[in-house]
Amino acid sequence: MIGVLVSGEGTNLQALIDAGLPIAAVASNHAGVRALERAEAAGIATGAFELDDYADREMRDAAMGDWIEAHRPQLVVLAGYMQLLTTPFLERFPGRILNIHPSLLPAFPGAHAVEDALAHGVKVTGATVHFVDEGIDTGPIVLQEAVEIREGDTPKTLHARIQAVEHRLLPAAVRLFLEGKLSSPVGAA
Repeated sequence: MIGVLVSGEGTNLQALIDAGLPIAAVASNHAGVRALERAEAAGIATGAFELDDYADREMRDAAMGDWIEAHRPQLVVLAGYMQLLTTPFLERFPGRILNIHPSLLPAFPGAHAVEDALAHGVKVTGATVHFVDEGIDTGPIVLQEAVEIREGDTPKTLHARIQAVEHRLLPAAVRLFLEGKLSSPVGAA
């Protein structure tokens, strides 16, 4: 079983659902987002954990961690989750958190990877699935695939092509983890 964290539209979540992966719960840092609607339509438990409802990020992440943990996930997947997780949350799921990122890491970490790739004039970017550590997109890389940047690309056109790759890579990485073919040194003793 997996727990999924989302923030918006939920296209990567939909890719996980469409792949038939065992999703126990979906949590978001925003109520009312399309991703939660997708989960509800698939009969998956949902929860919203908005920062304004808590004293700080640690309190929010503790509540979200309690809720996710109650669903007994083997793995937590960040599928378009646009918040940094606190250390206590990461410590609850050591080596069991995967993220999808729209660049060929370590190039262009952070929230504006597609725009950064275009601004730097690179010819190739891509998508990366990686384990989550305390850095910003710095955890061990699991899978990557390149995406060519075309003449006239905009953030919207480039991101659409990257998402098509993400929708293949993320389910593949999750499946590898669930089948015991993938492990992480993150959080290892």
